[in-house]
Amino acid sequence: MPVFVAGVGVISAIGNNVAENQDSLKKGIHGIAPMAYLQSAHRNRLPVAEVKLSNDELAQKAGLSNRISRTAMLSMIAAEEALADARLPLNTALRKAFISANSVGGMDKTENFFPEFSANFHAGRLRDVVNHECGSITELVARKIGFTGFVSTISTACSSSANAIFYGARLILNDVADVVIAGGCDSLTRFTLNGFNTLMILDEKPCQPFDENRRGLNLGEGAGYVVLVSGKIAAMLQRKPDVQLSGYANANDAYHQTASSPDGTGSFLAMDGALKMSGLKTSEIGYINLHGTGTQNNDIAEGTAIKRLFDGHYPPVSSTKSFTGHTLGASGGIEAVFSVLALQKGCVFPNLRLETPMKDLPFQPVTRFMDNLQLQHVMSNSFGFGGNCSSLIFSKS
Repeated sequence: MPVFVAGVGVISAIGNNVAENQDSLKKGIHGIAPMAYLQSAHRNRLPVAEVKLSNDELAQKAGLSNRISRTAMLSMIAAEEALADARLPLNTALRKAFISANSVGGMDKTENFFPEFSANFHAGRLRDVVNHECGSITELVARKIGFTGFVSTISTACSSSANAIFYGARLILNDVADVVIAGGCDSLTRFTLNGFNTLMILDEKPCQPFDENRRGLNLGEGAGYVVLVSGKIAAMLQRKPDVQLSGYANANDAYHQTASSPDGTGSFLAMDGALKMSGLKTSEIGYINLHGTGTQNNDIAEGTAIKRLFDGHYPPVSSTKSFTGHTLGASGGIEAVFSVLALQKGCVFPNLRLETPMKDLPFQPVTRFMDNLQLQHVMSNSFGFGGNCSSLIFSKS
C-alpha cells in the first residue's frame, strides 16, 4: 500500500518557505554567514547557517509568543506551510498524527535562564525552562495545529527527522493514522556549537562537503515537514499527490559515539535496506541527496558505502548542507522536502564549493544546477551520531 506525500513545508537559512528555498537552491545562494542572532564567544570565528529572522519576527510569523523557544517557532512555520500545501479535505473525520524530531528542545531559552539563576536563585523566568525537553516542543506545536490524535518525538541525532518520516509512514501502513505531518526542527544553541567545537569538526569557513580538502561542517537551523497520507485520503484530495515514499530503512553500526565506521557499514545497510523495501535497483535511483556534512570521517564513510552499493551505476549526488549548513535534528526533514522538490521539478541541486574531488572515490558530486531531468526515484541520506543511519526513497507516483 503506497504512502503519498501530499504537502511540504520548510524554513532554513536559504529561505522562509518552500518557494524561497527552491529559488536559492536553483541560483546557488547559500545561507552560511557570521552569527547574527546566536550570542557566542565564537561569533567572529565560526560561521553558521541561521534563519534570517529574529525571534520577534519568527514569533509574529508563527503566531506564538516571543518567549517561546526558537525551535518551536521554526517547527510551527514549516508544519503550517506543509499542512496548507496538502489542502486536506474539510469536514472529514481524519485520524491525525504529528511526528516531529529535534535534538535541542528549548535549550535556547534554558541557556539564557541559567546565568541569572546561578547568580541569584530568585532570578530568571522559570517559564523559560518549561519547554526545555524535546517532547515539549512537539506537543506545543501539535496542539497549535490541531494534530493531537497521535503525537510523538524522535531524537536520534542527525537521523531524527528521517526516522520521524518513516515512522509516520508506518503509522499509515498499520492503519493507525490517515494523515501524518512528519519531519523535524532544530535551532542553534551555544551548547550545540560548543559541543561540536570540542569535537574539532567545525569549519571556520563555509563548508566543502565531499572535497578532498574538506575541513568540517557548519551548524545550521531550520525545520522541514512532509504531509503523508494513505491512498484512500490521496484519492479524496483536489490535487492528487505526485510523489510517494517508496522505501526507507534504519541501521545502527554502533561503531563510535560520534564517528561513522570507516567502511560505512551503517550507511550501506540503510541505503541497501531502503532499496530492498522499494524493490528498486541501484540503476533506477536518479539522484542521491547526500548526508554530506563536510567532515573528514562522514564523507569518506558515506562515499565508501555508495561506492560499494552503487558500483557501476553512480547517479548524480550532492550535499545541500553546502547551502543550509548541518541542521542536525531538522536535516532529514529539510532534505526530504528538497528530495521531493527534485522529483517534482526534475532537477538536481549543486554541491557548492567543490574544488578538489576526493581521490579515494570513483564519483564526485555535481557542481551546477541541473534541470529538465526525468527523475523517477530520489534517495535522501541522514546519518547520525552513534552510527544511527537512515535512508529514504521518494518516487514519482
